[in-house]
Amino acid sequence: MERKNLPIILMLAAGAVTCVITFIRNDTILKKLTALLIVLIIFYALGTVIKWMLDEFDKRNAERNFVPEEEILEEEEEEVEED
Repeated sequence: MERKNLPIILMLAAGAVTCVITFIRNDTILKKLTALLIVLIIFYALGTVIKWMLDEFDKRNAERNFVPEEEILEEEEEEVEED
């Protein structure tokens, strides 16, 4: 599964929420920009960690479910011989 955009999407969604909240609270421009910068950095890092974890889980599952091609061919030959 393609996950390369996960950190960016998570970061932008959190940034949009932050912009709305700071606008509603009538914060100053400096507070808005500071909050936005901090949120963008935190959520980009969080998205990167989540992406890495999901990729690692997929890699481990692929290794666990790997069946050598030789075993598949042997099973097919046995099925053909039985018929």
